[in-house]
Amino acid sequence: MFISIMILIVAIALPSINRNISPNLYLRISSLLLLYTGALTLNAFYIQSIGSGIGIYSGLFQITLFTQLFDIVIVLTGSVILIAWPLINHKFINNNFNKEDHNILSINNYRIKYSIIVLISTLGSLLLISSSNLITLYLSLELQSFGVYILASLYRHSELAISAGLKYFLLGSLASCIILLGCGLIYSFTGLTNLDSIYSMISIIDNNNILLGFSLGLILIFIGLLFKIAAAPLHNWAPDVYADSATIITTWLTIMPKISILLILFEIQTHINLIENINIILELNPLNNIINNNTLSFNNSYLWSKNLLLISSLLSLLIGTILGLAQTKIKRLLAYSTISHIGFILLALAINSEQSIEALIFYIIQYTITNLNTFLIIILFGYIIKNSFRDLIQNIMVEDETGTENDINYISELKGQFFLNPVLSITLTICLFSMAGIPPLIGFFSKQFVLYSAIKNGYYFMSVIAIIVSIISASYYLKIIKILFTEEENISEYSDKELKIINNLNSKSEIEISSTNSFIISTLTLSILLFVLKPSILLNSTTILSLSFFNF
Repeated sequence: MFISIMILIVAIALPSINRNISPNLYLRISSLLLLYTGALTLNAFYIQSIGSGIGIYSGLFQITLFTQLFDIVIVLTGSVILIAWPLINHKFINNNFNKEDHNILSINNYRIKYSIIVLISTLGSLLLISSSNLITLYLSLELQSFGVYILASLYRHSELAISAGLKYFLLGSLASCIILLGCGLIYSFTGLTNLDSIYSMISIIDNNNILLGFSLGLILIFIGLLFKIAAAPLHNWAPDVYADSATIITTWLTIMPKISILLILFEIQTHINLIENINIILELNPLNNIINNNTLSFNNSYLWSKNLLLISSLLSLLIGTILGLAQTKIKRLLAYSTISHIGFILLALAINSEQSIEALIFYIIQYTITNLNTFLIIILFGYIIKNSFRDLIQNIMVEDETGTENDINYISELKGQFFLNPVLSITLTICLFSMAGIPPLIGFFSKQFVLYSAIKNGYYFMSVIAIIVSIISASYYLKIIKILFTEEENISEYSDKELKIINNLNSKSEIEISSTNSFIISTLTLSILLFVLKPSILLNSTTILSLSFFNF
């Protein structure tokens, strides 16, 4: 991946090469590089025979079956998002209105930069989930974060995009400082940076000062990571950044950084849970008084991290659901929807049993598939709607507020699309029903698994709250569906002059959907819709991964 990034940077810098490669070709090459990376990872699955994994680069990174599987998930998702930019080919032949021709150079420049930055951010994600050292954890996190900061402000001609990028950069940098402070505290008290060594030391040490220092550092790291995934109450930046960025950028921001950060949170919490279980077993021995004292101190620190996740989960469920009800902009609504989903994931993470780990892995995969498909459909609707008779008159001579003329901003823009694009509307409806947890779609089973693990482990209050917010959140998904299936306003309200312009433009424009992107959307939709018919592949994989954390 690193070598490929260097080659692409050199190709862009050399005019003789850059002139012969189209912007769309850069996206295709970058997508193929991600697919090739996934193929190499799949070919290395034999590493599972090693057991808990293998350390590389002097133990800075650790490769396991778990990291390999999510490496494949990340590169496949990144490849699909890269393909999604040139979602349709729009042929517009009109000598009077040449707005698209005026902006084509700027759009092509965005595409070239987008492909490189996406590769850099993906590299940071892959390194992050394999990090086994505090140093590599922080550096990988920053490599990923700087990529998404640039992506958020990629459209430099849009004031809203620049504002979103600046807000994301400043608040994200604050979260990075908190994480770095936590890493520094852990190192100052333990003298170690290797995570496995720190876990081993904490499991046997009887120094309360070291344990308290480790606990404080760990809490700071958790707070910084929760901030970066927009978990409540550290979520305020997310709706503004997601709404003000271009939709293709929002697609990346809502999926890719969250996968890797949730996985590193998961691995840290799982190792802490294993240490706590070992200490409970040792506590049963009445001869180990020193170990018993240590166990009491460590259990307190463990409860701090567990309670922190539970509090964040509760607030994410409530805030993501309640504030989502009042939204009129579709990307802000999906931002609050994402916060609500983060609440379910954090609940499974806090429980940290075999069943909850299985539910966590399944929920992350389901969230990736459903969210990705939803945003791809919204991007396609944007291209179609912004070139329809309603918006051609308004937008030909007026620049869109986000700097991207083919973005949907308000839910009301989807009005009546079922009568114009029935297949696409039904596809979006399936995704929204899955997000709401309607059976027998894949989203229903992901929530069911989380709730089952919560009830089985005695988290009855959190289970009741999660069920209530799931019912409430269905209302704002149904609001989008209602607008989709509401008949469009009568065309007679337009004047004769406007109708003449509409007919002239519609007769000279042609929207051709890319077969590649149609195939991707169809495949993702069938995965959501028909999961119940063949669930064994995904469920068996999550079961094996969850068991692996309790058997090494």
